[in-house]
Amino acid sequence: MKMHGRHYRTIWVKPQDPSVIQIIDQRFLPYEFIIEDIRSVDEMARAIKDMHLRGAPLIGAAGAYGMYLAVLNHPDANPEFSADALKSARPTAVNLFYGVDAVVSAIQKGSTGKEKSKAALDAANAFTEECVEQCRLIGSHGLKIIEEISKRKKGKTVNILTHCNAGWLACVDYGTATAPIYAAFDKGIDVHVWVDETRPRNQGARLTAFELGEHGVAHTVIADNTGGHLMQHGMVDMVIVGSDRATFTGDVANKIGTYLKALAAKDNDIPFYAALPSSTIDWTMKDGVKEIPIETRDAKEVKCIEGWVDGQIKEVLLTPEKSPAANYGFDVTPARLVTGIITERGVCEASETSILKLFPEKKTVL
Repeated sequence: MKMHGRHYRTIWVKPQDPSVIQIIDQRFLPYEFIIEDIRSVDEMARAIKDMHLRGAPLIGAAGAYGMYLAVLNHPDANPEFSADALKSARPTAVNLFYGVDAVVSAIQKGSTGKEKSKAALDAANAFTEECVEQCRLIGSHGLKIIEEISKRKKGKTVNILTHCNAGWLACVDYGTATAPIYAAFDKGIDVHVWVDETRPRNQGARLTAFELGEHGVAHTVIADNTGGHLMQHGMVDMVIVGSDRATFTGDVANKIGTYLKALAAKDNDIPFYAALPSSTIDWTMKDGVKEIPIETRDAKEVKCIEGWVDGQIKEVLLTPEKSPAANYGFDVTPARLVTGIITERGVCEASETSILKLFPEKKTVL
């Protein structure tokens, strides 16, 4: 997608120096555009944990490239140590596990250090390209839903509410929840996006609003608790969110606060879609509320907030200094509240039967 009129991805191998992986450091957006060089698996694990990069598909690609760096720098070391370090950086996003495992499997085919590092890089590149193509296809399938709403409204503005950042910054390109929006916009459909600020890290206000603005998509930033009011007054036509892990039965884990949006959408008969690649589906989990691990993060993210002041990013305290705070990173939206799941193979109901119709080869692993 475009930033300042130029195409970027969120992660790539540094040109002329394949020992370096480069990422857009999202901690500084939208105020500063900084490219970070990552040279080791430890640096990649830290970048994932401290959210220099974030978003399930991007984390998966980062995990794959992290394993490549591990093999490149220490070809004779046990890869499981590096794999465990990467996987523990963010426990909720299953894409991370898939990306790491894809490279671990590939390097087992090599015998020399050179063969292992080449196999690792090839596998990381392949995994990343697959992520990009999956997101492009999600955009294509989701576009049809927006087109139908636009026709029903006779070309009037289609208002879409989204939560957190499931855009190209959270992926490698295109995004998941935003991919259909970009596809609709590029086709000339009149779309407008309600952007939840998404406390406590404000990924909506800072990242989704930024990338929509760069692409020229009309949008409005709202406080997280505004969505229900908008739905009650007919100002939302559909909700699209991303996901960090989904069960094969249709339960969807996403940024904390998503469940509340789904409840409001259900109460107001507004379609609620989750856009996610199949790499986000955990084929071992059936009950999302009981089984999906929910990351708890530093209370400081709730108690403090960052902003742009006098040309610098500064942090300020919001709460009484001694007040404790809880910081759950995700919640789970049960399948009964999900209208449909948009995947790279099409749109399906949020049910085991419907999901397996799109992915029949997975029946053998269940």
